[in-house]
Amino acid sequence: MGQYRGNLPVLTPQQKIFYAENGYIVIEGNVREKLMEEVKQRFIDICNGETNHQVFLVMKDPSLKKTGVKGEYLIDKLQDFLRDDILWKYASDDRVVDIVQEIIGPNIVAVHSMLINKPPNADAGSSLHPMHQDMHYFPFQPSDKIVASWTALERVDENNGCLYVVPGSHKGPLYKHTYPDGFKKNLYHGVQGFEHLKKKFVIMNKGDTVFFHPHLLHGSGPNKTQGFRKAISCHYASSDCEFINVKGTIQEKLAKEVERDTRKVFGLEMTITELWRTKSRLVRGRLGKFHDVNSHL
Repeated sequence: MGQYRGNLPVLTPQQKIFYAENGYIVIEGNVREKLMEEVKQRFIDICNGETNHQVFLVMKDPSLKKTGVKGEYLIDKLQDFLRDDILWKYASDDRVVDIVQEIIGPNIVAVHSMLINKPPNADAGSSLHPMHQDMHYFPFQPSDKIVASWTALERVDENNGCLYVVPGSHKGPLYKHTYPDGFKKNLYHGVQGFEHLKKKFVIMNKGDTVFFHPHLLHGSGPNKTQGFRKAISCHYASSDCEFINVKGTIQEKLAKEVERDTRKVFGLEMTITELWRTKSRLVRGRLGKFHDVNSHL
């Protein structure tokens, strides 16, 4: 696990080498019990409609919508919670952000956030996440200045749908993503033709955090238990990242899909760049090109 100077975690030289070679690093016991319980309770309260919240999307597992289940047995994701005072405590937690700073530098913007729940009895095709690269969704660069944190809120293993990664795959390019055959959960895109690659299952205990590169091939399996699999995640980018014009690239189709859904769900006409700027939030350091309206093509 990481070393600590007072309350501030730092990566050891060996951990930095491991991240550079493999594209991910697990920090054991990274998040405190009190914070985990607080965000977990916030999730349950939101699921039960017992609190006002500032969460962009509250999503239901499509395979469970007609079964009559409610609350955490139905809700499988909170997306974009950076304006919610309670859930923001995770995205801004020093024990997370200090590791992020070790990887991408001191000027840090939180760009995407999720609390992900895998409830029991969901269809396998709905509960899993196909192999993908997070960079597929990001219209800004460079990729080495972007990192994800993903913290287990309970033990996660192969039985309840832990993450799997392809170590070293972050050194490759961004691949084309599509909806896998027979699988269409909105925006759950995946890569094709990589099934032969050796996967590493990331077994984690409550409070462990995995940090990973946006080019890393990864996914997760279905929850095969009668319990839950909850995790909280945030993606961070250096505020010096720049937006790119995705027209004519393999990301163009994804951008159009996101813009279409924004119109359909929220009645908002926003470009993919405007959407990412709107939902991001400065965590540490200074605002840079990321929020400069003239920084994209």
